[in-house]
Amino acid sequence: MPIPSSRQTFALITLGCVGLMLVGLYMQYVMKMIPCALCITQRIFIISVGVSALLGFLHNPTGYGQKIYAGLCIIFAVIGGSFSSRQIYLQSLPADQVPACGPDIAYMFDNFPLADAFSLLLRGDGNCAEVSWMFLGLTIPGWTLVAFVGLTGFGLWQFFRLPRAI
Repeated sequence: MPIPSSRQTFALITLGCVGLMLVGLYMQYVMKMIPCALCITQRIFIISVGVSALLGFLHNPTGYGQKIYAGLCIIFAVIGGSFSSRQIYLQSLPADQVPACGPDIAYMFDNFPLADAFSLLLRGDGNCAEVSWMFLGLTIPGWTLVAFVGLTGFGLWQFFRLPRAI
């Protein structure tokens, strides 16, 4: 079986991100799970990885161009994974150490200075510590971290792969 081309790998990353977003939207609108601030932040980074890979697919660069798109995918996936890790940490805290629940996102952006709203959003609160779903012993942020690790792996593959001989 031949190794997928750079363009095919970028397409695979993009489709993976689309799939992740569809699962998130299914959980939100069909399963009625309201995403917390950290969940929304993780979605932003999944979308960022997907858009970077989509641009890499459309542009189909070689050499340094391929490394730039792959590097963007890696950066966004690593940052997204750090937010997944933060939420896993919050979920692992004993009940008496969980931070207090904060206002919803719309209220924060309407009533706080932008920098303060982003700071609150990125830290997470008591809502982010709630475990509402598990599969095979992992919570939603646990599975999201697995996805970010996979996306990072594909990005590293793209970054370090040798150009194909023509």
